[in-house]
Amino acid sequence: MNDLNSTAQLDQSPDPTADKSKDLHTISLLVRDAPGVLVRVAMVFSRRGYNIESLVVSPAARVGFSRMTVTCSGDPSILEQMIKQLAKLVDVVHALDHTTSDRFETEIALIKIRCEGDFRREALEIAEHFNAKVVDYAAQSIILRVYGDSDKLDAMIALFPEEKIIELIRSGKIVMTRALEVT
Repeated sequence: MNDLNSTAQLDQSPDPTADKSKDLHTISLLVRDAPGVLVRVAMVFSRRGYNIESLVVSPAARVGFSRMTVTCSGDPSILEQMIKQLAKLVDVVHALDHTTSDRFETEIALIKIRCEGDFRREALEIAEHFNAKVVDYAAQSIILRVYGDSDKLDAMIALFPEEKIIELIRSGKIVMTRALEVT
């Protein structure tokens, strides 16, 4: 596929910021680290009409287990039923909805910015305001690393003109409940 076709397809993709009114839910799962678990979990979301907005999978504190954090959107009336279905899967130890729990959540982003001339100073000022770190300097670009809640990342990204953002990678939200409650 040539670059022109790739660009045309990108332009036709839906704008991820277009519908800010949708309710996002944050679900954590503790699962056995086994082949096929991710597919089975994703199928539960798919069958219930939920869209996975972000998915983070990492090793858990105990060897042989993984932690999944899923940020998703869909019909809130079936959320409780879906959580119960997830918990019934063989390799799922537990599934919890953290949308309303007392929790700490964060996300990380890498943003490559085209910044020649005077725009470099403006980009560095934006980075400083959001406590972003410059992790790579090049003659015509910089790469910024920023972390915080999703709204903070959205606000920072919105300050850069779209044509100045060369590349953007976001980790997806990770979450942990506060105090002694288990995530």
